[in-house]
Amino acid sequence: MDATIQKISGQVDSLRNEMVAFLARLVQFSSLPGKEKAAQRFYAEKLEALGLAPEIVTSRREELQSHPAFCDDGISFDERLNVVGRWRATGNKSGKKKDAPRTLILNGHMDVVPTGSETLWSASPWSGEVKGGKLYGRGSCDMKAGLTANAFAVQALQTLGFRPAADVLLESVIGEESGGVGTLTTIVKGFRADAAIITEPTSLHACPVQSGALTFRIKVAGRAIHACMKPHGVSAIEKFYLVLQAVQELERRRHVQYKNLLYDDADNIAPISFGTIHGGDWPSTVPDQLTVEGRFGVLPAETMDDARRALAAAVARAIAVDPWLKGHPPKIEWFEGQFESGQTAVTEPIVESIQQCHAGVMGRATVLQGVTYGSDLRLFTNHGHVPAVLYGPGNIAQAHTVDEWVDLREVFSAAKVLACIITQWCGGEFA
Repeated sequence: MDATIQKISGQVDSLRNEMVAFLARLVQFSSLPGKEKAAQRFYAEKLEALGLAPEIVTSRREELQSHPAFCDDGISFDERLNVVGRWRATGNKSGKKKDAPRTLILNGHMDVVPTGSETLWSASPWSGEVKGGKLYGRGSCDMKAGLTANAFAVQALQTLGFRPAADVLLESVIGEESGGVGTLTTIVKGFRADAAIITEPTSLHACPVQSGALTFRIKVAGRAIHACMKPHGVSAIEKFYLVLQAVQELERRRHVQYKNLLYDDADNIAPISFGTIHGGDWPSTVPDQLTVEGRFGVLPAETMDDARRALAAAVARAIAVDPWLKGHPPKIEWFEGQFESGQTAVTEPIVESIQQCHAGVMGRATVLQGVTYGSDLRLFTNHGHVPAVLYGPGNIAQAHTVDEWVDLREVFSAAKVLACIITQWCGGEFA
């Protein structure tokens, strides 16, 4: 293994300039949701150059909408293209049964979130600028760096003459940020493997478990009246405060009761957050309505129905202590992104393979942890029946923010570790 790692490391280092140029070009595509087509075509050209015969896999509403994991993100399906390349097995591998070659998926998403006000950025969000060992731009961290590492792990091995004994699939999907329609498409279309690695920005930590997230809306009613007659009206804003207190207590209690050693912050495993609030229509009128929208974190192994019931019960507790709310109960609606939780057992062989190869390349153990956000991992584990792990370059703290960036050293390291995993997991031989 040491000799293999040395060969891989040297080869990836020789590709650094090409990797940086490729990642910069990827970032320069403004692959916002529903507008990923040009970037996907560019990625397909790269896979074609590697001889992976990429398939263009189209996401179609009529093929997905009846699936239990389908999230309707409201985005047109006209140009929603996924790319799947296959490095076919050509090598031989002998040995014991436990060393039998196994297929592998390297998965990443091409869609990025909006930039917000571009005036807040130091340079264009689509610049792909390199400065101080970092590459900047929307999607650089989340997660075009991971897509780049996937492709160049294969390129490095090919240049070294490696021939895998089992297929390696490279997937570039769309729609991850808004519900996972791309990865769901590949599962529905029958793309499977013995394991999957999703190269999300995990700082090269191995993350086999993810919390879920449900988008919700709560509507609270009041009774409008001129503000000078406030005691004779009912403020929807003040009544919402009772709901807010009940939900905050629910969040606190859930985190006290749930234990998972893969999470280093026991108070932030499945947070509940209110993201928008709209109430009233005039400063001197007691507001008769308020609407809030938010994100309800789903604990690992918790069903979405149980999570929804937990929020409903918290709102019911607020209703129970207030006469007005009893007669005018707030309404809960669930909409848009509905992400299940998902997990792969830490005893799964793919977890061990990542740990071994990371230690071999980096000279130190990787961190094994859970993540608090939703991802396509749950689609592989819950619906594709494929053990999956998040492992990739970039820090999640840089995702979705102004001046997003990724440390290029992590991109190079990720490519090395992924290449090592391919040799170990899939088996094969060097020419």
